[in-house]
Amino acid sequence: MTQITLVLPFALPPPELAPDLARALQAPALSALLTRTASHTVTTFHPGARALPHELWLARALGLPAGENCPFAVAAMRGFGLDTGDGTWFIVNPAHIEIARSHLSMNDPRRLHLSEPHARALFESAKPYFDEIDKPLLYGDANTWFMRADAWAELDTASPDAAAGQNVTDWLPSGAVAAEYRKLQNEVQMLWFEHPANLARAALGQPPVNSFWPWAPASQRDAPAKPGALASINCPPWLTAATGRAATTAPQFAAAPGSAQQATQLVVGSLGEAAIAADWSGWLMQMQRLEQELFAPLLAALGRGAVSRIDLVLTRRDAQATFATTKMSQRAFWRRPTLNRLLP
Repeated sequence: MTQITLVLPFALPPPELAPDLARALQAPALSALLTRTASHTVTTFHPGARALPHELWLARALGLPAGENCPFAVAAMRGFGLDTGDGTWFIVNPAHIEIARSHLSMNDPRRLHLSEPHARALFESAKPYFDEIDKPLLYGDANTWFMRADAWAELDTASPDAAAGQNVTDWLPSGAVAAEYRKLQNEVQMLWFEHPANLARAALGQPPVNSFWPWAPASQRDAPAKPGALASINCPPWLTAATGRAATTAPQFAAAPGSAQQATQLVVGSLGEAAIAADWSGWLMQMQRLEQELFAPLLAALGRGAVSRIDLVLTRRDAQATFATTKMSQRAFWRRPTLNRLLP
């Protein structure tokens, strides 16, 4: 029978808000999945880590080398159908960096809403600057570009999810060649300052694309060692490309778990945008939707024997909680379903 793993980045709320959010959330199926378990583990992480727990989980699932740099670039390039060749590649995300009261902050790239024409125009204008210093730039989609930078292989980078909303100075790429990166960044920022695409975005009330964010350096030796039954829903384009397949919708996945057309490991990215923005009413709405479309149908599939085991991997910036449940575990009627385990 089928075993299902659900990975839910940002499903663990901040400890100071968790009691109130757990009380507000009406999710009996999730409560049963979290409470009536065969095993339950919690792992803590440093809040300043440059890769978040769900990204480290994904790297392991793909069989990539361990480490905070999470070498996703080659896996994502293959997902976009790009030739990786030799050398070291970085994922490059167009970005908006703004001046907060006391520091610089990078917006969540999910909220950039960069159109294909504007992205292409910005890409084509910046590409000669990259080419001039032997850092070729390739286009994946509006939000996902790739840079070959063999000499920058040791650059210490952070993922956009780790850096978004933080003091960006603490998260900028660092290392012996960081000054070269900053020089290129400054040149591109000046190029884009009054770029027609940004002027058009301003007219639409959208923030300018005024920087780029390189991360996830990888080479051919970092190609995924475990391609296969891994899919994603509502995730950033790089993640969907790296997994190699996107599930259609949560309801369709839950309706036929483990069928020939379905992956048995699913990364669900529905909560990231709200959590990073500290939009907890939006987070609750997304959790309620997942309760109806995913948790309840999968709990029913477990009850009728269509699924033998469900593993839930819930994360926040500094913690990961893993829950395993089976049909037998769900018979533990003396364990009253509760969402208290959202409070590790």
